[in-house]
Amino acid sequence: MDFASIIQRLAILTPPILLAVTIHEMAHGWVAYRLGDPTAKLMGRFSLNPLRHLDPIGTMVFFLTQTIGWAKPVPVNPSYFKNPRNDMVWVALAGPGANILLAVLSAVLLRQVLGSFWETSGFFMRPVLYMAYVSVQINIGLAVFNLLPIPPLDGSKVLMGILPPGLASSFESFERYGFLLILVLVFTGVTGRVIVPLILYMNKLLLGTVL
Repeated sequence: MDFASIIQRLAILTPPILLAVTIHEMAHGWVAYRLGDPTAKLMGRFSLNPLRHLDPIGTMVFFLTQTIGWAKPVPVNPSYFKNPRNDMVWVALAGPGANILLAVLSAVLLRQVLGSFWETSGFFMRPVLYMAYVSVQINIGLAVFNLLPIPPLDGSKVLMGILPPGLASSFESFERYGFLLILVLVFTGVTGRVIVPLILYMNKLLLGTVL
C-alpha cells in the first residue's frame, strides 16, 4: 500500500471512529446525568471534542482492526443513583445502544443514497458513502466488543447488575486484571475469532450487499 493509499484510508476511517467513540461515551454520561449523577458533566465529558474521550491504545486497536477498540471510560458515581445496581445497567447499556443506533442510521443513509447516487457520484460523494459503510462496521464493532463481560467493559457492568450482590462484588474484584486480559485477547486474535463473525452477521443484516 503506497503513501497516498494510506492517507486516503486514514481519511475514510478517522471521522467514523471519532464519531463512534464520542457518541458512545457521551451516551454513558448523558444517561448517568439523567439518573442523577452530574460527575461526567462536571468533568467536561459532555463534549463533542473526541480528544476528551480517546484512549491511545484503544484508538490504535480501532485503526488496526477496523472493528474493535475502546475509549476512555466516562466517570460515574453510583452513589447519586436511586437504585445503583439497576441504574448502572442502564448507564452501561447506553454506550453500545448509541452505537447500534448510529450503525442503523448509517446503514439507512447508505442504502437510501447508494441506489440513487453511487453510479453518478463524484469525488465528494463516494468518500462520504464509504465513510457511512465504515461507520456501520465501526459502530457495530464498538457495541459488540464493549458488551463482552470483561471488566471494565460495559458488559461487565451489565453482568454485575444482574448477578446477586455477593457474586457481583467478587466479580468486580477481577477488574484490576481486566485491561491486561483485554489486551491478551485482542492481540492473540481470540477476541476477533469470537466476535468478528457476529459483527459480520450484523453488517450483512443491516447492509446486505450494498457495496
